Amino acid sequence: MAQWVRGRLVLRGLVQGVGYRYFVLRKAGEFDVTGLVRNLPTGEVEVIAEGKKEEVEKFFEEIKQGPVSAHITSYSEEWFPFSGLYSDFRVGY
Repeated sequence: MAQWVRGRLVLRGLVQGVGYRYFVLRKAGEFDVTGLVRNLPTGEVEVIAEGKKEEVEKFFEEIKQGPVSAHITSYSEEWFPFSGLYSDFRVGY
């Protein structure tokens, strides 16, 4: 039986103003995940994704690369219990 989770990924580097959030939004459409991506006031980008653990892990691996215009220098990843708060994947503000 699949484990359902909520993952939080915070990415650092050149990730704001380079189309990174919309890259993540497009990638989310390739996976069975819900959640959001948003810019943080610290210059980082936060991604919250919920779904089957294996699916969220694959999604996170894809978006850690970023689009050509981005340059990710580091990231942190956290895992939480599934909440069911999200019905789709969107850009948050």
